[in-house]
Amino acid sequence: MVSVMGLLEARERAALVRVEELRGEVERVLAGLAEAEAVLERRVIARVELAEALASPGPGLEADGEPVAVAVVTRVPVVGSVVPYWREGLSVEVLAPDYRRMVGVVAEAGGSGVRARELAGRLGLEVVPLRIEGLRRKVKRLVERGWVAEARPGVFTPRRATAG
Repeated sequence: MVSVMGLLEARERAALVRVEELRGEVERVLAGLAEAEAVLERRVIARVELAEALASPGPGLEADGEPVAVAVVTRVPVVGSVVPYWREGLSVEVLAPDYRRMVGVVAEAGGSGVRARELAGRLGLEVVPLRIEGLRRKVKRLVERGWVAEARPGVFTPRRATAG
């Protein structure tokens, strides 16, 4: 006769194997996502650079001296758009609305910082693990791109001012 404890241990081992398989899959998907985001960012930069080059005065004249009509591209942040790297003179307005709100809430928290769980509550999101982890991933992206800082692991603070 098979023992109940033996059955439970077998089920636990099977669940552990499945968890490890899924973790490996998540790592592969995240690596693919990071690569795709990098490609997207390069494409966005190339498009913006081209639009700026076409909009610059000077060589944009036809042979008869008449100006060439150049389409002006205005950048409107879109939900799900790439988070640009922060640089001097870049306004928070270039961020998608969700990211702008996150930067604002972190700024309101000041030097004491805010954790992802608290940030979710302040943003009016449902405070459940799924929402918190998604938000944490987005705030970590803001940290990577220089928009906010991570004072301690999991505690997000406003970006430190640069000397200059």
